[in-house]
Amino acid sequence: MSPYMALIDRKISAWMDKYCQGLMRISLALIFIWFGMLKPLGMSPEEELIKNTVYFFPPEVVLFVLGCWEVTIGIGLLYKPLLRVALLLLLIELPGTFLPLIVLPEICFHSVPFGLSLEGQYIVKNLFLIGAAFVIGSKVAQNNPLLEETEA
Repeated sequence: MSPYMALIDRKISAWMDKYCQGLMRISLALIFIWFGMLKPLGMSPEEELIKNTVYFFPPEVVLFVLGCWEVTIGIGLLYKPLLRVALLLLLIELPGTFLPLIVLPEICFHSVPFGLSLEGQYIVKNLFLIGAAFVIGSKVAQNNPLLEETEA
């Protein structure tokens, strides 16, 4: 790689390092707020899947609680003092999103294990959300003066 290209590469990488956390937090927050708001309004594309998975509770209660939970996660991702709480809520909630793969395999798969239906694909994409939460969480303690004082 030429020195000029290496310089450009370093500058782009430094820009990404500086802004990627904020962009990822905002993106993830918008996803959680958007899809969370749809649930209590009865407009969620995953409503039937949720109702069929968590059939032992009243669906309106499940959708309301889950929607509020997700909006809370989104708000926490936007407001830095609540970031740790938001990540904890996210990591508690996301494993439950994989329940339909176990409870409703006939809906999630055309053929097990790789023939995912549209619903199955919708669920598996949550692996990305978990990964994004880990990336955000990996930087939470950086530049925190309180942590630096206690470590010294």
